[in-house]
Amino acid sequence: PKNQNIEQKQYCNKFNKDFKNCSYQRIKNFKKYVYVIFLKSFKTAPEVFKINFIFPNGDKYEGDCIRTSSGVIERNGIGIHTTPNGIVYTGSWKDDKMNGFGRLEHFSGAIYEGHFKDNMFHGLGTYTFPNGAKYTGNFNENRVEGEGQYTDIQGLEKCSPLLLPSL
Repeated sequence: PKNQNIEQKQYCNKFNKDFKNCSYQRIKNFKKYVYVIFLKSFKTAPEVFKINFIFPNGDKYEGDCIRTSSGVIERNGIGIHTTPNGIVYTGSWKDDKMNGFGRLEHFSGAIYEGHFKDNMFHGLGTYTFPNGAKYTGNFNENRVEGEGQYTDIQGLEKCSPLLLPSL
C-alpha cells in the first residue's frame, strides 16, 4: 500500500539508512507492531540479513540475523542489543542467544567481557564489579569455576579458588 511505502521511507530515514537499500517489514507481535529493517543481504548464505529491530518492550538490536527454515528471524552473528535502562551487549549471537565472545555492560557499572553460552557467562572472562574490583577466570553458567584471579579496588591480587561477592 501507498501509506506503507511512506511509513517505510520514514522509518528507514529514522535510522539514517539509504531507502534504496532498505527493505522493511511490519510484523504484528503481541498486539503491537514490531519494525524490522533489512539493510543488506549477504551473498555467503541464504536468508542472512543485517537488521535494526525494536522489540515491543523497547529493547533494540542492530546486527546480523538469519531466517530459519520455519521462517522465524533469529539473531545470529555479530550484533548490539541495548535495553531502555542501559544494559548493552556487544558480541556474538547464535540461535538468538548470546553465544561466543562478547561484552555485557550493566547500568550499575558492572562489565563482563568474555565467553557466553546460551545467554550465560561461560568460559574464560573478566567481570568488573561496579566498584572497580575485577575477577578474571573461568565461569560456568554464570558462576565462578576453577582457577582465577581477583583484584580488589586497592590493587591487591588474590588467586582462586576463593569466595567472591555475588555476581
